[in-house]
Amino acid sequence: MITVSNVSKTYGPVRALVGVSCGFSAGTVTIVRGPNGSGKSTLLSIVGTLTRATAGVVDHGVLGRDRATIRSRLGWAGHESLCYVDLSGRRNLELAASLYGCNPAEACRRAIERFELDSFVDRPVGTYSRGQRQRTALARALVHEPRILLLDEPTAGLDASATTRLVRVVREEAAHGVVVVVVTHDAGFAEAIRGQMVTLERGRRVDGEPSVLSP
Repeated sequence: MITVSNVSKTYGPVRALVGVSCGFSAGTVTIVRGPNGSGKSTLLSIVGTLTRATAGVVDHGVLGRDRATIRSRLGWAGHESLCYVDLSGRRNLELAASLYGCNPAEACRRAIERFELDSFVDRPVGTYSRGQRQRTALARALVHEPRILLLDEPTAGLDASATTRLVRVVREEAAHGVVVVVVTHDAGFAEAIRGQMVTLERGRRVDGEPSVLSP
């Protein structure tokens, strides 16, 4: 369980989050929704230790408070692929796997299969389409088998087939006990993964206790 308690974040006069509390459970997909500027990405960044809260506490449970330990078990895919564009997709995956202490060949094989990257994985990332870059970024986020998976608009650039594949992967990760938190405006994707909902508006949580989408 990751517990967010009364978390606020300000950027000068701008209040990005105001007293937000919620919990993200292992084995559960949580969908964070809300209009643009509601604080969704800020909340995700704070949970991922990429941004420090101005006030409040985030408890990462058994992972403790050490940022390096938390990040070693974290998978992240955001708005940018953050891949090295001069390297191939395979080399990007191998590099990520090595940095996390995994066997590069085996970790890459699994990641490539899950997102069906075979047809382009050995080309430089700079030659990829938007969807191919997104699939590679998602594969890299999972290459080290993280215990926390944070996805910010993960369907951006994906076609229907790739989105269906992502739904399957997200469900598999939750079934394996991973904490999965997804920020998305894609109503079809949110409905398909059937997670609990946390709704933000103007930096505040407005939905009360998490609701669960019906199957």
